[in-house]
Amino acid sequence: MGICIVCGNELEVGTNACRFCGAEQRPDDARGKGIFHKTVNLERGRPLVAAAMKKLDGEIQAAKIEQVKILTVIHGYGSSGTGGAIKNECRKCLDYFCSVGEIKDYIPGEEFSGRSGRVKALLKRFPRLAFNRNLDRRNPGVTLVVMQ
Repeated sequence: MGICIVCGNELEVGTNACRFCGAEQRPDDARGKGIFHKTVNLERGRPLVAAAMKKLDGEIQAAKIEQVKILTVIHGYGSSGTGGAIKNECRKCLDYFCSVGEIKDYIPGEEFSGRSGRVKALLKRFPRLAFNRNLDRRNPGVTLVVMQ
């Protein structure tokens, strides 16, 4: 069984079109390449903000090389009750990555709800995300990154 080159979902054996996104698959396509989902923990080891952002950048670059479709970034919420410095800086960096085309989009954990229009579209493209443990939990300590 391979992986769809467009949406990253598993292909049924012997098919030449993805049942999820409808993309035609050619025999010369790099079927089976790429990883659907990867999780990165930026708060492990309690790093300073600069070190966490350096790790985020490295993980985004690695995800591009590994052809990851969805990256879950654990940045924590902070102990102040208003959001931590790593979380805030992470979202600023993700805004920048979106603006320069490094990533396609990102969805803050607190907005990762099946009722959201953006999330519904993402679930249609990546049906396996319906089983993501963060869906509908409104977790402000994580962010989902949609890679290019």
